[in-house]
Amino acid sequence: MKSAVETLNPTRVRLTVEVPFEELKPSLDAAYKKINQQITVPGFRKGKVPARVIDQRFGRGAVLEEAVNEALPKFYSEAVTEGELNPLGRPEVDITDLKDGELLTFTAEVDIRPEIEIPDYSDIEVTVDAVEVADADVEEAIDQLRERFASTTEVERAAAEGDVVRLDLEARVDGEVLADGVAEGIDYTIGSGRLLDGIDEAVTGLEAGGTATFTSELKGGSAAGREAEITVTVHAVSARELPAVDDEFAQMASEFDTLEELREDARTRLARQKKYDQATKAQEQVLDALLERVEVPMPENLLRDEIETRKHNLVNHQLGRLGMDLDRYLEMQDKTAEEFENELREQAEKGIRTQFVLDEIAKREKVNVSQEELTEHLVRRAQSSGMSPDEFARAVVEGGQVPMLVGEVSRGKALAAVVETVRVVDTNGETVDLEDDETDADAETVTPQEAAAATGGEESNADDADGKASKRDDA
Repeated sequence: MKSAVETLNPTRVRLTVEVPFEELKPSLDAAYKKINQQITVPGFRKGKVPARVIDQRFGRGAVLEEAVNEALPKFYSEAVTEGELNPLGRPEVDITDLKDGELLTFTAEVDIRPEIEIPDYSDIEVTVDAVEVADADVEEAIDQLRERFASTTEVERAAAEGDVVRLDLEARVDGEVLADGVAEGIDYTIGSGRLLDGIDEAVTGLEAGGTATFTSELKGGSAAGREAEITVTVHAVSARELPAVDDEFAQMASEFDTLEELREDARTRLARQKKYDQATKAQEQVLDALLERVEVPMPENLLRDEIETRKHNLVNHQLGRLGMDLDRYLEMQDKTAEEFENELREQAEKGIRTQFVLDEIAKREKVNVSQEELTEHLVRRAQSSGMSPDEFARAVVEGGQVPMLVGEVSRGKALAAVVETVRVVDTNGETVDLEDDETDADAETVTPQEAAAATGGEESNADDADGKASKRDDA
């Protein structure tokens, strides 16, 4: 086999491959065997029909077509290896010449990973917010904890802000009650903003047994995004009482004996969370600064596929779960279709550039991924997807996605290497140490690959903070 590579542009090549006919023999034999299992010819046992009879009855062309289809992936793969190419996506193959008994010639056009020059980035400097925890931040955290331990007492008076009301809702669109527009026995805290727009005003001032009607845009369900007439009926009004801020509260709500200990723990946790936020922002800014310095040719076919994938995921998964179509989504976002397409293209381009650049740095830095690192990343991804680690691992293996996870970890380590090289300062002018072990002692730790994904405009894979088991963590 002989092959030649023609560069069409920085991200696309054309392979021309010539295969001597004798190299097709294994595929021809396989083609005759396959056809033999599919046909029945009188006078011959199944699977024992001679090749000449198959040629006479079904035509040599059918055999050649089967053989070539079976052989092309192998020859294409060999040509890619010989040309030391990094193809992206499937090739566009064209058989240019097929002479029975002589020669097979075909061409294959395919996008390739572009050559990227990584410039010096050691002089990059980014500024992030300083980690400062004010007394007001601590008191806000204590108040949030008090909210969790608030008690309610049913009262016989009109509902006011902060009260908990038990209510029924009924939604009508065009005068018809929606099949999924009825809810009963909902407990709602007035002023929390967790239900429909306008409900706070509607229920404020109502006593048990009171009813009100208001108009609001539905946020989900079969009529998501549409204006509906909402009827709300209040069945009970309960006043909320927050516990006093004292040592007894600290003992009830945490593992601490005194309020001062609880406050100090809250301060420590807030500092760690702010340190986490600081690290996330630093990684995002460093990545942006790095991307500004690197010229990345864009494979158009890969970009087109990425745009379509992102659009498909938005329309069929995110919006689909909300019962909303793209037109309604654009209306709610106050965007035109053109603006949406432009934003989608920008996000896809940035995501691809991020991957290419970090992959190149990982290659240059000889980044390796250990089994422990891969397992840790898999567990985090499982948490973010709502699956158990075993279920997620099985899905990854069955879907052939292990290399994808390895790539994510590798790119994360590459970004970490860049961040370690550059200078990060806070708004006080102090150098920020992002390797402080205490940063992630009890907080969710940002991973560089998550920062890369977020900066690249991809749907975030960052783990949601899970519910903590101990009362101390609630602080």
